[in-house]
Amino acid sequence: MAETQDYQNHTRYFPLVHFVITPLLFINLIWQIVDLSRFKTWDEANDLLIAVVLMLMSIAARAQAMRAQDRVIRLEERLRYREILPNDLFERSKSLRTGQIIALRFASDEELPALIEKTLNGEFEKTKDIKQAIKNWRGDYLRV
Repeated sequence: MAETQDYQNHTRYFPLVHFVITPLLFINLIWQIVDLSRFKTWDEANDLLIAVVLMLMSIAARAQAMRAQDRVIRLEERLRYREILPNDLFERSKSLRTGQIIALRFASDEELPALIEKTLNGEFEKTKDIKQAIKNWRGDYLRV
């Protein structure tokens, strides 16, 4: 990847989903609402129902993909923790929430132990705070 990843630019978009499918489904949903309000037929109600179902299917598919990626990240990071962390900190790291693990994945190996300690001590209110505390960013270029 040409650009070095950091907190400012780490958000990833899947262009087909974010810029094509979702806007088209949203436009279709609005269209069907307008049609139903104009014509008030069972056919228009059915079309609106289908538009809603398509939108919900798109949201569900995206949510499931993100959940699967979160599980893989959690596994990868637990393996990384086993290699990098002292045994006592590794054991304590098992109490980290998935969101915290996902945020900590951006930390370099050198700063990871200190950031895990701070996270476990409750020094970060949100996962955004964890990401902002990272000095040496380790990019995640595979997430979609």
